Amino acid sequence: MLNCVIFVSSTSHQHLSLSQRPFAVRGKLGRSGQSPPRGSEFRKGKLDDLGGEQPQTLFISPSEVMTAPLRAQKARTALLRSRTVCPAREETAGAVIHVKVAGHGAPAAVSLPFPQPSHPPLAARVTQSGSLLPGLRLGLVQLLGLLLQRCGASMAPYLGDIARILQATLLDHYAEVRRESCSCAAACARAMPEHFHLQSESLIKPLMQTISHQHYRVRVDVIQATGAVIQFGNAKSVDDVLSHLAQRLFDEIPKVRHAVTTVIGEWLLHLRDRYSYFHKLIPLLLGSFTDEIPENTKLAQTYWEKIGLQWEKENEEDLKDKMDFSVSPSHYPKGETRPGLGCRELVSRNLSKILPGLCHDITDWVESTRIKASQLLYTLLLHAEDHITQHMELLLRTLYQACSDEESEVVKNSVQAAELIGTFVSPKVSLKLITPAFEQTPKASCVMVLAAVIRGSPKEILQPHVTQLGNTLSQAGVCQRSEEVFYMEQLLYCIQALIEVCQEDCKEISLQLMKVLVTIMAIPSSQDLKEKVEITMSSLAEVRQLESFHCLYKQHIMQLLEWVSVSCEGWTCYSPEVLQFEVITTHSGPVIGEALDDFVLVLKTCLQPNRDPQMRLKLFTVLSQLLQKASETINSQGLFPSYLETVIKDILAPNLQWHAGRTAAAIRATAVLCLWALIHCEMLSPKENKVEFRLPAQPSPALPVGVGGHLLVPVRTLALPCSKAPQFVWFFLNILKVKDELMPQVIASLDEDSKITRLMACRIVDVFLKVCGRQFDVDKFKNTYTEVLKRLDDASSDVRLAAAHTLANWFKCLKDSDVKSSMEGHVEFLYQELLVHLDDPDENLQKAVLEVLKEGSILYPDLLVREIEGVVHKHQTPVYCNQLLHHIQSAKESAL
Repeated sequence: MLNCVIFVSSTSHQHLSLSQRPFAVRGKLGRSGQSPPRGSEFRKGKLDDLGGEQPQTLFISPSEVMTAPLRAQKARTALLRSRTVCPAREETAGAVIHVKVAGHGAPAAVSLPFPQPSHPPLAARVTQSGSLLPGLRLGLVQLLGLLLQRCGASMAPYLGDIARILQATLLDHYAEVRRESCSCAAACARAMPEHFHLQSESLIKPLMQTISHQHYRVRVDVIQATGAVIQFGNAKSVDDVLSHLAQRLFDEIPKVRHAVTTVIGEWLLHLRDRYSYFHKLIPLLLGSFTDEIPENTKLAQTYWEKIGLQWEKENEEDLKDKMDFSVSPSHYPKGETRPGLGCRELVSRNLSKILPGLCHDITDWVESTRIKASQLLYTLLLHAEDHITQHMELLLRTLYQACSDEESEVVKNSVQAAELIGTFVSPKVSLKLITPAFEQTPKASCVMVLAAVIRGSPKEILQPHVTQLGNTLSQAGVCQRSEEVFYMEQLLYCIQALIEVCQEDCKEISLQLMKVLVTIMAIPSSQDLKEKVEITMSSLAEVRQLESFHCLYKQHIMQLLEWVSVSCEGWTCYSPEVLQFEVITTHSGPVIGEALDDFVLVLKTCLQPNRDPQMRLKLFTVLSQLLQKASETINSQGLFPSYLETVIKDILAPNLQWHAGRTAAAIRATAVLCLWALIHCEMLSPKENKVEFRLPAQPSPALPVGVGGHLLVPVRTLALPCSKAPQFVWFFLNILKVKDELMPQVIASLDEDSKITRLMACRIVDVFLKVCGRQFDVDKFKNTYTEVLKRLDDASSDVRLAAAHTLANWFKCLKDSDVKSSMEGHVEFLYQELLVHLDDPDENLQKAVLEVLKEGSILYPDLLVREIEGVVHKHQTPVYCNQLLHHIQSAKESAL
């Protein structure tokens, strides 16, 4: 049996005086082995004697150190009792016991503080260490470790006492004691593997209580000790430590995570019962594949490769066919290296046991758990390959939840996992399981998963299912389900994935994709989403080898208008078809000019006064936008003039009628704007390259077909562009046909609350006077000037100036009219009112009224001179009256 050499020395205190020495040695070894008489003087003398002596040496056996009651005389004399003299300096332990263990190589030494009086066995002293100083406790544990190192399996008889010691010291308050205890536990496990399993379970509880210690070095040592204790002890304890080790994978210290990876890797390689725990240990090791420290990731991958090769070798007979005849998949995720056969088989055979728990963790309330679980899910699916198929229902339920997670990292990892479904699972299976979710109430996460599956699928495998996908996505219950921007974004990404993967195969579902894209663009959203839709349309046009997305509209404009107008008789402001109609008409550009039949029919149906006011307001806004750029939209083909009568008579005129309410006022305002846009749009605006176009002065049957009857139109000259003259004729003739219905409503709009409505109404009356004012009778002349004259008192200067300009045209029309003689009294009244405004504080209005009076002076100059002379002395600024008199005088002289 090995012996240990114990020798005593007090040389560490030779430099201290007697009063400074914290401990007094109570005796010295004698031949009889009995302690000398007690007494302070004796102790002082003996302490001085020991000051210059060399250490005394005595051999005792390990059993005497560990458990024997030290009844032997030489053991009692070897362990000198001590008594504290200076309690205030407990931290300076006095004499030191030096222990040397002989045998088995070079001697090793460890120092530990001198034991206290009545020293019991080591196990008892350590387990009752509450009265011992930290340094004493550490020294005793170091002594135990040294004994285990040197004595090895010889310590087996004392395994129970060692376990009791470690159970106590693993929970010590002093961190260094815990670390030394972990080393002792690992050394004990390795020293006596044949017997250690008898006591290994007793160490698990204190180890797990220490595994979350605040010092990371303690946590590292505990993890390493746990690995050794279970590897050389009872493997049943794996279940007790797994949850604790899994938590350490989230440790913020990389060394702790490194220790966990090492322990799990060693267990998977060398644990005797590892086959029973593969499904529990594999997730922990694969979890380190996504560690943020490359060193830890590399370590986990290295262990995993070794584990796979070892398992492959151990099961070579079962894998022989796969090893000889397996073929690598033609389509594999970019940037990924295919794991070895053994690794893949290990995951595939244990996936059914791993997935339920993993799917639970991926919806855990702790954010870090969800992230780690989503990362692990991707790694597992990458290994499982086509074995994913049998777990599709569980996987899809989990991915639907994970893709709606508020943590972006979880969503990202889940989308990547869904892409692997597209890579390894046949679309015939995956789409059959995914599409039923769209028949109920599809969520954004469902669309996200479908988009990921499409992205991960090979083109040639997905091609037979393209039509099914197009029909599913274009269903009203899918593309019109929600106006939520996030949902529509995912729908757009799904379309993008389909175009990216299928390329030219998208030709057969081009119409369905356009319906979805139009619906996405129709929702009230940010400009950024609309730009993405345009880019997607351009991509679709590119794979179809078309110049732009306008070409897509050109191919499908009729089908799109028919698609949205099927239910136009029941549209309300909440109908998604209204927004879709707006997108089709405004976004198609010049293409809408080729589908005017359907376009005007929808407007005529929906803009009746009995329809939903908010919906009418929206459609009038659309019409106004189109009329502002008529040559680029509805008149791109030059066909819109033939629809002017319908637009004016059946659409605009009914909506100009007065109805109570703010919404009705807004509709009238929009209708007035549309009428003005129609009058002022480019197809009716004179430009360069003008020609003389003479209209007949007498009734004539030579008017264009469709006018209906003879119209009295005086001879006059219109300056029009060459290409615009026929269009203006149509407009002119249609104005004449609807003037009796339209003019009273426009004049009534002069009293609207909206400034812009009053302004536009003034301008429209001005145009009516230019076009057909000479055909007005006395009542129309009277009603017109009466209402326009009121606008000279308008709060808006713009409206006042427009009214002045309209009155100037009124005078021009009256000059050539047959009812001039009947209007003298009204002209006199108008002179009087205009002279009042000639002295207006607004200088711009004064100048405008001056021009009106100059134009009107041609009718009755003498009457106007008398009126001026009657008020000139009342004006603050008579200069304008003088200018007017001078103008009249000059006109008379020129006439002579």
